[in-house]
Amino acid sequence: MRSFALTAALLLAGCASAPAEVATAPAPPPAPLPAPAPAEAAKPPVALQYLYGSPEAAVAVRATNARIADYGVWRVKLRPKDSVVLASGAAMDAPTFEPCGNKPFAAVFDADETLIWNLGPMRYFAEKGTAFDVKVWDQWEKTGAGKAVAMPGTVEMVNALRAAGITVIANTNRSAANAKGSEDTLRAAGLGEFKHGETLFLMGDDASGSSKDGRRATISSKYCVIILGGDQLGDFSQQFNVKDLPAAQRMALATSTGAATLWDKGWFLFPNPVYGPWEKLGWDDAFPSDKKWEPN
Repeated sequence: MRSFALTAALLLAGCASAPAEVATAPAPPPAPLPAPAPAEAAKPPVALQYLYGSPEAAVAVRATNARIADYGVWRVKLRPKDSVVLASGAAMDAPTFEPCGNKPFAAVFDADETLIWNLGPMRYFAEKGTAFDVKVWDQWEKTGAGKAVAMPGTVEMVNALRAAGITVIANTNRSAANAKGSEDTLRAAGLGEFKHGETLFLMGDDASGSSKDGRRATISSKYCVIILGGDQLGDFSQQFNVKDLPAAQRMALATSTGAATLWDKGWFLFPNPVYGPWEKLGWDDAFPSDKKWEPN
């Protein structure tokens, strides 16, 4: 009502102004406009609302976790010949896998947005309107215990796997220099104990940088890995994250016959609409030009 009354007053003032020949003195300066009413507090970006706050995401994540638990309990009853970790040098178009032998069973997961939701820094970045900041994230890794939460159904899934004799391992691109902070964060989220070098593998453990292939190879040399879980394709093979890989080729790899035999059958992907390599997509990558449509 205030804005409508103000607009009407300004219009009336303009209509009632004196004719030019009568106006002999300059018009007085306009009165200052009233201060606008406080705006509604800004909402989180839509992608953050969806992942961290929506029942849709909670249902999807819980269903994936339930599927993983059921799969793991079933899989250990049938002693597999091979791990689900690609063998060194194996390509997705002709995949071969690390042999299991008599090694104990393991399930290997990424940590962030796979085992835990990083509510603390995600809210901070969103409220500040800043992009991802390496220095801020470094502090988060060191001090974030208690400000991250286990994803829906994750505690139950992890407990079910451990009860079935499956070692649960985290393979994450958190820094090896902050190992204690990550151990504390996972424990505080209710996921139990993870020990660096044994059940927690971190960036800096080898010379491979952000590629997890070397760490996966180290893990699969000691364990029969029957489950890989993550929220990015790089959590399964670095082949999906080769630098400058065209979007169409990455899609072809992810949906190839070799990959299709693994999705939901040892490889389990969690939804993450917040960040990932897909952020580099162009219009024609996401919306093929031959499907472009406009109303008449």
